[in-house]
Amino acid sequence: MPDTILAYDLGTGGNKASLYDASGRCLNSVFVPYETHYPRAGWHEQRPEAWWDSVVGSTRQVLGRADPASVRCIAISGHSLGCVPLDAGGRVLRDATPIWSDKRAADQAARFFQRADEEQWYQQTGNGFPPAHYTAFKVMWYRDHEPEMFQRVNTVIGTKDYINYRLTGRIATDPSYASGTGVYDLLAWDYSDELLAAADLPRGLFPAIVPSTEVLGTLAPEAAAALGLPDDVQVACGGVDNSCMALGAGNIAEGRAYASLGSSMWIAVSSARPLLDVGSKPYVFTHVIPGMFTSAVAIFSGGTSLRWVRDHLCAKLAAEAEAAGEDPYDAMTRLAAQSPPGARKLLFNPSLAGGSSLEASPNIRGALMGLDLGHTQADVIRAALEGIALNLRLVLDELRALGEVGGEMVVVGGASRSALWRQILADALEVDIVKTNVGQEAGSLGAAAVAAVACGLWDDFGRIAEVHQVEAVARPDPPNVALYNQLLPIFRQAARDQARLGDLLAELPSRG
Repeated sequence: MPDTILAYDLGTGGNKASLYDASGRCLNSVFVPYETHYPRAGWHEQRPEAWWDSVVGSTRQVLGRADPASVRCIAISGHSLGCVPLDAGGRVLRDATPIWSDKRAADQAARFFQRADEEQWYQQTGNGFPPAHYTAFKVMWYRDHEPEMFQRVNTVIGTKDYINYRLTGRIATDPSYASGTGVYDLLAWDYSDELLAAADLPRGLFPAIVPSTEVLGTLAPEAAAALGLPDDVQVACGGVDNSCMALGAGNIAEGRAYASLGSSMWIAVSSARPLLDVGSKPYVFTHVIPGMFTSAVAIFSGGTSLRWVRDHLCAKLAAEAEAAGEDPYDAMTRLAAQSPPGARKLLFNPSLAGGSSLEASPNIRGALMGLDLGHTQADVIRAALEGIALNLRLVLDELRALGEVGGEMVVVGGASRSALWRQILADALEVDIVKTNVGQEAGSLGAAAVAAVACGLWDDFGRIAEVHQVEAVARPDPPNVALYNQLLPIFRQAARDQARLGDLLAELPSRG
């Protein structure tokens, strides 16, 4: 059988194992979930052993009837900001460890910024999420709250690096994952001694940094037996999910952009320098492509806002669609198409989960604005689609102000299936919106590409362009572009007003 590659997309909800041929074509994929535990408010933990079990289970399933001897290389795209403590013998010192969304370390971050300037820290690291999420502050939390355990810590590694360790016995990370530690200097491509000193953490606590495409080794005998693979399979270092997704989406040249349309949504741009702004705080990761960065700005509740509309304003429509064997979102977008562009002057702000760094206040909440007795269910759905698109336009304008952004954008994620929404995005963003065959597989494809270059099946990452087959292109429609450009300043002003109202509402006492 011809050579194949195993790619793991180690996500927040589970691991997806995908088998690719040497051309980058996905032959099969299997998803095995694992749980997130919430032992206290703000604590989000997962069990590293559950990651491993998911990797093992998904690997055995994805191979199916494929010849295990055909697998040349493995690479992982891993969810970011992981914090797995290991002792000197490589044993995990905590049954469950904080994941990227865990924010228990707020006090540690505040103490760090008594010794380091927060704006300078952001400019140096590109770490645009709330600081408590980043690895170094979680390590400081270990030191403060679990000192006996911390005394035994030899190194702290991330999600995909833990799986790589289980696969090969080698502890290492790559620049893309290291750039989410909170103590990584983007332009130096290394940990910062200055930031490590401010955190009072030794450099040796963090793993050595090697290229994403470096082969860490071959499968350890125990790993090979567990996976059902020969022990000569190579394992590449891989990358953080944001950077692997950028690679898989085709962001391999200056100014290339993609939009991820999922529960949260973001636009990311690849460039030779990080796109930084202390106001909007794009979050930046080192790319898996040497010499490049991927910079993104997000809205927290794109898909989740539309889900709220589905569940609470379109429950009957959704139930009827499901009874007929149809996706409720298809029924919703078909109805939304009956409403004209602009949704009869109805505006929707999709900040149902609060504000990202883009907003004037984290207390901003969603709203329907301009609602009158003449509006219909179709108008509400269309306004929701348009509101998310206009919010992404604010994201794109921030990125455009910081660097070059090309005139077309690949869309990935579940919402990219909708032709109506793709057209709304094209009109609101004023770019060609491109849907390709990659769809929701961008992270997996990025990991597969890393593996292909690592083991020599590909000479470079340029082969990604050959994998993408364009399925549809939505081009901006001038009359609609003009309309959305008229709506944009109104939407922007409404967002500022909603932020002020959100602050006032936040001051009210909670009554359940």
